[in-house]
Amino acid sequence: MFTGVYTALITPFDANGNIDYPALGALLETQIKAGVDGLVLLGTTAEAATMTAKEKQDLLDFAVNKINGRVKIIIGTGTNNTVTTLENTRMALGYKPDGVLVVTPYYNKPNPAGLIAHYQAVAQLGMPIVLYHIPGRTGLKVPAAVMNQLLEQVPQIRAVKESDYDMAAVTDFAVKHADTVNYLCGNDDMFLSFLSIGASGIISAAANIFAPAFVAVYKAFQKGDTQKAWEIYKPLYPLIKACYLETNPTCVKYILARLNVCGETVRLPLGPIAKETKSKIDALLEKADANLFI
Repeated sequence: MFTGVYTALITPFDANGNIDYPALGALLETQIKAGVDGLVLLGTTAEAATMTAKEKQDLLDFAVNKINGRVKIIIGTGTNNTVTTLENTRMALGYKPDGVLVVTPYYNKPNPAGLIAHYQAVAQLGMPIVLYHIPGRTGLKVPAAVMNQLLEQVPQIRAVKESDYDMAAVTDFAVKHADTVNYLCGNDDMFLSFLSIGASGIISAAANIFAPAFVAVYKAFQKGDTQKAWEIYKPLYPLIKACYLETNPTCVKYILARLNVCGETVRLPLGPIAKETKSKIDALLEKADANLFI
């Protein structure tokens, strides 16, 4: 259901911090032209946590109309409050997405019973769920036994976006579940590793910049040409790492600004990246193959 390359889309802001719709429209077209399989709207990379309810609706009105069914759409609706998550999901239903991205609740650190009930409540709304597991941001590493329970008791979970760096746990999950649920890489710098253990694709922030390269890696791997996939990925790797020198999406937006795609404005509590970070990124960009970029 969810296979291939999905870009976790940024939200371009102008210098005054308002959504830059011309830049957003151009970025959407560029992503679709690059051959991505889907787009994730209102995810972490979109800075959705800093947007008002009206801004979210306005963005979805614009983006869903612009996409017009050409690629799949996943809408981020998860929060650390079940009631708010349900409100967000009901709102998302009106746009008929292919699924909703629901992060494991952060800060609260729910116990197993609460975590399962949270996803069961979302599942009752009938929308396919992409469970987002990112312990580094949420402070919650879901134990394997609890993840097994979630998949057994909440069949509406059709995919898992995995952003854990514990490859032993990641591999254990893949062995048990990759044949029955779409397993999506959530760590751009581990894309090939995930593909090698049966992942069905990736949800990528760096694909805002490098969508053509991610698509080429995925297609080569699916054709069995793992050497070609590696040859594309190897020069891409340091550029991917540069996207995360500071908190996502600050560096991604800086690179997009260098490419004249949009401004580098982020919303507080995120701030502009340091001069030293910019210098490191600039040095990499000067040597990079233009074919890797959008």
